[in-house]
Amino acid sequence: MAVTLVTSFASSSSSSRFHFCSFSSSPSSLSSCFVRFQSPSRLKVAFAVTPLYCSSKAMSHTIAHATLGLTQANSVDHPKISFSGKEMDVTEWKGDILAVGVMEKDMTKDANSKFENPILKKLDAHLGGLLADVSSEEDFSGKPGQYTVLRLRGLGSKRVGLIGLGKSASSPSAFQSLGEAVAAAAKASQATSVAVVLASSESVSDESKLSSASAIASGCTVLGLFEDSRYKSESKKPSLKSVDIIGFGTGPELEKKLKYAEHVSYGVIFGKELVNSPANVLTPAVLAEEASNLASMYSDVMTANILNEEQCKELKMGSYLAVAAASANPPHFIHLIYKPSSGPVKTKLALVGKGLTFDSGGYNIKIGPELIIELMKIDVGGSAAVLGAAKAIGQIKPPGVEVHFIVAACENMISGTGMRPGDVITASNGKTIEVNNTDAEGRLTLADALVYACNQGVDKIVDLATLTGAIIVALGPSMAGMYTASDELAKEVTAASERSGEKLWRMPMEERYWEMMKSSVADMVNLGGHAGDSITAALFLKQFVSENVEWMHIDMAGPVWNKKKKAATGFGVATLVEWVQNNSS
Repeated sequence: MAVTLVTSFASSSSSSRFHFCSFSSSPSSLSSCFVRFQSPSRLKVAFAVTPLYCSSKAMSHTIAHATLGLTQANSVDHPKISFSGKEMDVTEWKGDILAVGVMEKDMTKDANSKFENPILKKLDAHLGGLLADVSSEEDFSGKPGQYTVLRLRGLGSKRVGLIGLGKSASSPSAFQSLGEAVAAAAKASQATSVAVVLASSESVSDESKLSSASAIASGCTVLGLFEDSRYKSESKKPSLKSVDIIGFGTGPELEKKLKYAEHVSYGVIFGKELVNSPANVLTPAVLAEEASNLASMYSDVMTANILNEEQCKELKMGSYLAVAAASANPPHFIHLIYKPSSGPVKTKLALVGKGLTFDSGGYNIKIGPELIIELMKIDVGGSAAVLGAAKAIGQIKPPGVEVHFIVAACENMISGTGMRPGDVITASNGKTIEVNNTDAEGRLTLADALVYACNQGVDKIVDLATLTGAIIVALGPSMAGMYTASDELAKEVTAASERSGEKLWRMPMEERYWEMMKSSVADMVNLGGHAGDSITAALFLKQFVSENVEWMHIDMAGPVWNKKKKAATGFGVATLVEWVQNNSS
């Protein structure tokens, strides 16, 4: 049987060795390739290799797929858009759509029903008053979510689009929404070239122009154009090729910022695709291969250390391995290390992600509509954020900072070998845990991952996990909760999230609640009850972090998934990249 794979790594254990070898053939040649891994006391696991996506030579990589259901992802070319900053008269711009971001106040008209806003007034004059007339007929008032595209003669552009921004536009999320609407308008019109301008450009300060332009670019790419069609028999390719951002400046600084937005965007897309991938495709072994692929792609700054089950046993990771014990798919402990190619390292960081590729709940099986067992592929969301950030950081290459990306990947299944309610397990730091609920498994995997992270000599750790339903009850579906005893770390991550447009809210580390976590037979239980579950989960994780390490836990169960779009959001990637950038020299 031919074996053709993208990267290479081999475990140091003689009892279980995985061989991945490089390839130079075209992606199409991979459709019938298979590889089998043999591990002690495990069934053979076979999966085929097909591309996850190929946007360009630099961006292409592949993903392996489990054969269960004979499902393989289609090869998808993601849109490669050219973004550029321009300063020019908008009436002279030539292209398919001139998109104008309009606040509600910009729609004010004088006694003659003419626009008072200078840019809208100028555009309307070139269109013989038709813009004002049609906007009234379309009942366009500039409210958020409104947009209309008009085909009017009189300008260099074929169409004029009005996009509502609401009462104000100053936050990154507002400009991301503008970018998303621009991409939606381009999709609907099959446009290849678009320009974006604000009707009230003075509303954006000089200091925030770069970040606002970056937010437009990321919103356009990630929110507007990206559509995960890998598992559909047919898919449409977007036609948009170029976006000119007018009035936000020009020059090297803007170009650098737009390039940064591109790198982060592809990291977010990678994270989305991991979460969207079904559990019969994205197994722990496949997730480990994806991590190894990243190290291969950015080998100048990144290395991979993938631990197999035997190596995890040697490290006494009893908490993590107890969760993995019921699955026919063996666990893989992922450790990527980013080190800048030159210069001293001043700060060492760790990003730890929960990596449950599927969570059945174990013997405490998920039942009932609110537990959404059919959607439990999203439990890989924390690791998707971490690996998405790794992808972006591998391209950005921030100086002065070393980053460890850590994922204890496994499945939480049900079998005769699985952990039972009432079992006592021992974590790698020697602490014992009474398992009073097998569905509180994520914290068990994170426990050993956090001990491992601390042993790397890092200064700061941020872990991310779709950990509790309680955080959704507390903060709703669009906001994550963050827990830390460090005010300084809270400020750092909050500042990063504000720049990324992702919403975080600091939650209390109420130490009195630890009483709920006491066990009569072990050091602690893994679930303290439903009351304050997100808080007690954070207190549980704290038991596995060294006192000399600054640590934050982010419970992202809500914003990992968009129910309306029925798709992953890529939450966490942008904030993590911003935080790493801020810690670099």
